[in-house]
Amino acid sequence: MREVVIVEAVRTPVGKRNGGLAGVHPVDLSAHVLGALAERSGIDPEVIDDVIWGCVSQVGDQSSNVGRYSVLAAGWPESIPGVTINRACGSSQQAIDFAVQAVMSGQQDVVVAGGVEVMSRVPLGAARASGAPYGPRALGRYDGFAFNQGISAEKIAQKWGFDRTAVDEFSSVSHGRAAAAQDAGAFESEIVAVTTEDGVVSADEGIRRGTTAEKLAKLKPAFDENGVIHAGNSSQISDGAAALLITTPEKAAELGLTPLVRYVAGAVVGSDPVLMLTGPIPATDKVLAKAGVALADVGVFEVNEAFAPVPMAWLAETGADPALLNPLGGAIALGHPLGGSGAVLMTRMINHMRGNGIRYGLQTMCEGGGTANATLVELASH
Repeated sequence: MREVVIVEAVRTPVGKRNGGLAGVHPVDLSAHVLGALAERSGIDPEVIDDVIWGCVSQVGDQSSNVGRYSVLAAGWPESIPGVTINRACGSSQQAIDFAVQAVMSGQQDVVVAGGVEVMSRVPLGAARASGAPYGPRALGRYDGFAFNQGISAEKIAQKWGFDRTAVDEFSSVSHGRAAAAQDAGAFESEIVAVTTEDGVVSADEGIRRGTTAEKLAKLKPAFDENGVIHAGNSSQISDGAAALLITTPEKAAELGLTPLVRYVAGAVVGSDPVLMLTGPIPATDKVLAKAGVALADVGVFEVNEAFAPVPMAWLAETGADPALLNPLGGAIALGHPLGGSGAVLMTRMINHMRGNGIRYGLQTMCEGGGTANATLVELASH
């Protein structure tokens, strides 16, 4: 198998619901990061073999193969194909893995992976609004459980003994870290600003400065009146897109590109669909075992903050250093544009690794239906 590297990674700012990016069509937002990817890398799009694009709610503005129409909207050659995939919240992380697999196998040489979600235009759950996606047999297998992620998050909090104060404290830390990172300019080099009819959006919009556990304690639970999950300790409904350029070291040298990170290993697992969001725990074990890398050798972990108990349970089970977990904040503060989040997190993690000389980074995403992706990358200078 061939070695695979990521040579460029860019993202839009993550816009809050009905915020600065709400007026931008998902195809146009995708085209914007594709254009930025080509511009920053200096690559001629003619050499790109495929575009693999994640998107979850594939209805309305996000229907009819966003990946393909994004290529056309970007003005790239019509000969470049595009495909749109859905592995729930891990869609664009899976897009990265599929792109890597195509290059690693030798079937393709240069592939773009990424994703988009404009949740202001295509609301969460829009794809389920007119049907019954789970079917009677799946529902019957799990005693009619509605596969509601909020309820699953409550079950995780109960199983691991996380009370309201604990989850709210975790959430306030996410906002604090994100605010500190933004103030330090940590995101500036990875973000490509978006010009809209209402102005320029150049920074992540979801950070709520001054958030404390005491302030969060005033919010009402969303799924269980006696529960701990509410809007303040859950990922934010968001808009955003990101794209990464994937190839081999040899092809990169031929094209005059400099590798950022080496792809070490990827894994995807299925897990209990009632708890649903615990998949990152076995996915982490699986990817580290495949890579032959110890947890202690990893210098940064991006565990998507779908709900606070998700990374909290992951931390409790893995024993990882809390300081290395989501050091720039996570989706509770920065937002979660579903199909784009995997690529956004990878872009953010790569940038953090480069800025701090971190050898290994591990990213993992919980996903609807009880699956999870995990990906391990290594700084190219090592």
